[in-house]
Amino acid sequence: MRTYLYCEAGFVEKPQWQPNCWINVECPDADDLRFLTQELEVPESFLNDIADVDERPRTETEDNWLLTILRIPMQSSQNGTPFTTVPIGIITNNEIIISVCYYRTEIMPDFINYTRRKGLKVNNKLDLILRLIYSSAVWFLKYLKQINNDVTAAEKALERSIRNEDLLQLMKLQKTLVYFNTSIRGNEVMIGRLKSIFQQPEYLDEELLEDVITELKQAYNTVNIYSDILTGTMDAFASIISNNVNTIMKRMTSISIILMVPTLIASFYGMNVNVHLDQVPHAFALIVLFSIGLSAMAFVIFRKIKWF
Repeated sequence: MRTYLYCEAGFVEKPQWQPNCWINVECPDADDLRFLTQELEVPESFLNDIADVDERPRTETEDNWLLTILRIPMQSSQNGTPFTTVPIGIITNNEIIISVCYYRTEIMPDFINYTRRKGLKVNNKLDLILRLIYSSAVWFLKYLKQINNDVTAAEKALERSIRNEDLLQLMKLQKTLVYFNTSIRGNEVMIGRLKSIFQQPEYLDEELLEDVITELKQAYNTVNIYSDILTGTMDAFASIISNNVNTIMKRMTSISIILMVPTLIASFYGMNVNVHLDQVPHAFALIVLFSIGLSAMAFVIFRKIKWF
């Protein structure tokens, strides 16, 4: 699906393309790809690169076209991972600005609505790229807050559980943080490349550039803090789970030993041999009491050594 957006007081949708119009393409179908490659003559190799889910942030030029690939966050349900990052490509030349993403995300609609609410004026293609990087950093921070809440919930579950599933949930969250870390770092490196490409004074807004760098650094530092906390939490809970298993095994062993004492005595007196107690009055009751006494003694000993 493609939309044509023209910047007036924020981005306003237009019914058809016009020069200096931003073309936003999400989940492109065959008609969108035909429009880009045949009518606008966008290099097909650019679209193939953007379609690669593992594509890293980078820039590439071909003829008078410039491709800028960024990584943006999105919610995901693949393999139980709550969030992931996907590539978005910004393809530009002298008159055309195109953004292509093969996934539907929350960032683009939010960014467009934000420009309308604030009445932002995007002066050139570098401004648009920088504002998209800024928006991605904001969404990284939003998703990091949700990840922090998920970590807290998983910690509470682990406090009263020894299941591997709860620890695996933390591992998936840690995997998400690795995705975020590499993507934020890649977007940060892209800013230096863009500064070297757009060296003309009319392109570069120093104040906007400083805001983008600050927001990216905040997102990067937050990811690292959460990652360190999560790593320590996983190590601690892995030890707790192992200790809980050991405690359960000690208790089960203690119970087995306590029950083994009367079983052993009953086995001896159940043999078909002379035990010299067949003439003693209340021999059965005495044997039972003796067995209970030995079991009670074993219980007291295990309590003292804290096996119960």
